[in-house]
Amino acid sequence: MMPKALVFLLLIASCIPAISQQINPLLAQDDKVNQQIWVDSVYSNMSLQQKVGQLFMVDVFSKDPKAKTDKIKKLITNYHIGGVIFSKGGPIRQAKLNNEFQALSKTKLMIAMDAEWGLAMRLDSTFAYPWNMTLGAISDNSIIEKVGRRIGEHSKRLGVHINFAPVVDINTNPKNPIIGNRSFGEDRDNVTQKSIAFTKGMQSAGILANAKHFPGHGDTDTDSHKTLPTITFSKNRIDSIELYPYKRLISEGLSSVMVAHLNVPSLERQNGLPSSLSKAIVQDLLKTTLGFNGLIFTDALNMKGAANFEKPGEIDLAAFLAGNDVLLISENIPKAHQLIVKAYHEKVISEARLSHSVRKILYAKYAVGLSEYLPVDTSFLVQDLNSVIDEVLYEEAIENALTVLKNEAGVLPIKNLQNKKIAYINFGDASG
Repeated sequence: MMPKALVFLLLIASCIPAISQQINPLLAQDDKVNQQIWVDSVYSNMSLQQKVGQLFMVDVFSKDPKAKTDKIKKLITNYHIGGVIFSKGGPIRQAKLNNEFQALSKTKLMIAMDAEWGLAMRLDSTFAYPWNMTLGAISDNSIIEKVGRRIGEHSKRLGVHINFAPVVDINTNPKNPIIGNRSFGEDRDNVTQKSIAFTKGMQSAGILANAKHFPGHGDTDTDSHKTLPTITFSKNRIDSIELYPYKRLISEGLSSVMVAHLNVPSLERQNGLPSSLSKAIVQDLLKTTLGFNGLIFTDALNMKGAANFEKPGEIDLAAFLAGNDVLLISENIPKAHQLIVKAYHEKVISEARLSHSVRKILYAKYAVGLSEYLPVDTSFLVQDLNSVIDEVLYEEAIENALTVLKNEAGVLPIKNLQNKKIAYINFGDASG
């Protein structure tokens, strides 16, 4: 007979997938009833064109000329897009542009940024925290949580609702040209612990976190911005290494995931089909097997890893059919919008499928406060994004990240510093 304790443990283990399926990270825990009422009301009053528009998130630089930002305004009014991802520019310019965009949108826009180490990743006059690989050297995960929270508070102050962070890729390939020091490191457990702490901190500030790049971009030697990288590992290896952070984060209430453009033969039978367009990877693996109920974003659909595969518009339809909720940086929204509406009328996309994604987007919008939208106040904005609190926390992070590899001659700690000359040697020529 099997020992009772072992039987009990096996019963618990068998329940884990079912439990994870029940976690809905987009629910406003203290306001579920009002959230449900708001989502139902907004959705029932939307036309088909407005519902389809919610699936799109477009990119804009706040430093762009008026001719370019006017094109975004037309997409808001004509195609009812659901969100904007801001990139290069400055905080005041972004805040003003954000307010202009929101004023045009009937259903307020979800605003996103890539602010992995702070708003300074994209904006001038904002604060930069250490990159993930530096944070990965810190033993005290409460410091990582504090960094995540401050980045979340900066994002919220600027009117941003979702930060496409943290990067949870495990940096096991030193030749990786795009992940590198954006990763917390090469150890899956340390990456996972740091990712959980960062996510917890940021989401405690009311900002949606986003784990990327699913199912794992850490062990590639090519850049999916330029080509379609291939992951040659077995399903078992991917499950035990690359997917490990996602399993833990999903159980901790992760809000969203970004799906990468990768060729993964062990997970997708069709050769050369990007993971972002793969039903086996998005629907079957991420949603069904891992039980993820949060928002699912494609990586940018204008990246060569995806754009080389289909024509503009067709990529968006394929990505939606694969199970993604938000179509990020489409190359041709009018064409993509038309194709998805056509697929709906032809019963290729059911009402249930469309409702599933649009309602998730609306749940997320309520969770970040867009049911009671207020414009961004530009008074003292730059000062608020560069406070003494940030300086102190930055110093704490750096102090705790310092790692002594060797101290054979006992030169550390350096004493009588005022009497010594220090030489600085720069290794490598990378701008970082």
